[in-house]
Amino acid sequence: MRPIRYAILLACWFVAPAFAQSASSVAPPPVPANVPLLAPVVVSGVVTGPGLWKVSKDGHVLWVLGTLSPLPGHMQWESHEVQQVLAQSQQVLLEPKIKLKADIGFFGKLFLLPAAYGARKNPDGKTLDQVLDAPTYARWLALKKEYIGDDRGIERWRPLFAAQELYKKALQAHGLSGNGGVPNTVEALAKRDGVAETPVEFRVEIKQPRAALKAFKAAAPSGLECFNRTLDSIEHDLPAMTARANAWATGDLQALRQLPDSHRRDACVNAITRAGFARQLGFDDVPAQLEATWLAAARKALAEHASSFALLPMDELLSPRGYLAKLEAQGYAVEAPTGLDDAPAAASSVSPVSAASTAVQ
Repeated sequence: MRPIRYAILLACWFVAPAFAQSASSVAPPPVPANVPLLAPVVVSGVVTGPGLWKVSKDGHVLWVLGTLSPLPGHMQWESHEVQQVLAQSQQVLLEPKIKLKADIGFFGKLFLLPAAYGARKNPDGKTLDQVLDAPTYARWLALKKEYIGDDRGIERWRPLFAAQELYKKALQAHGLSGNGGVPNTVEALAKRDGVAETPVEFRVEIKQPRAALKAFKAAAPSGLECFNRTLDSIEHDLPAMTARANAWATGDLQALRQLPDSHRRDACVNAITRAGFARQLGFDDVPAQLEATWLAAARKALAEHASSFALLPMDELLSPRGYLAKLEAQGYAVEAPTGLDDAPAAASSVSPVSAASTAVQ
């Protein structure tokens, strides 16, 4: 599968982290005047993170931890609540992901590798200064100099891929990371306690990888809106992203709800799912498919186990249209952690540790 990593798989990087966010072309909402932004200093050291959501029905419970990206890069996450709940659980639902299947063999990979590298480049050998307008390219050059340096090769990349590389480097420079190591820690705890881990995956089978790569190159997204939103995020949203990362680390869910999130991911997801190749490969309905996959896995876990644990993006827990809201509409009780008032998908709060002892039969 490696040869298409820099084309189709790298494109899907944008889809997976924002799999359930609705597509939007509106600008991010302004920060409320009464919500001060934290100073752009990233929390470090040992942190506990947020509390857990509780979903229950017929005496069975599913505990859910909200994940966030980015998170502080130098934090050490240690949640005694999560450790206790995991130790009493029978199943862990891992974060929903896209799973591509393309079994083409070793020699097939070798033949496709050069083409895959070419797929991330602009067609006809064009450089970014030829596909971007002058003001946008000037912004790119300034940010590239600050976070990437003198890299001539990236000048030939499609805006979509160049934006992602710039964003990754900017996060690193500001002490932020993709997920703070939270999923890896949960998996390690599950293995330690002998708790079964269940991947939650929407699988897309690529039966003809060469044809798929050709389709990508012919109808790949330019990602201009994604590119512009990425520049906006790096220029203006880093203090808010840092504040959100700190709020997650310190468990301040009220601040996390009030601080605006960048719509960069929405724009980048749209660039992928609305491209011509996405319809051919079945990527155009990824958010709906992932939602259906996760909800089915959650219902199954609640039916079969006294106690289960799951990871979900924080937006899905805070949104009145998120996954937990969907479960609540289907008759499941949903309770938010202590300290989160008027939760959209929860009517009350509980302490996950104190409730865990009575939830496990």
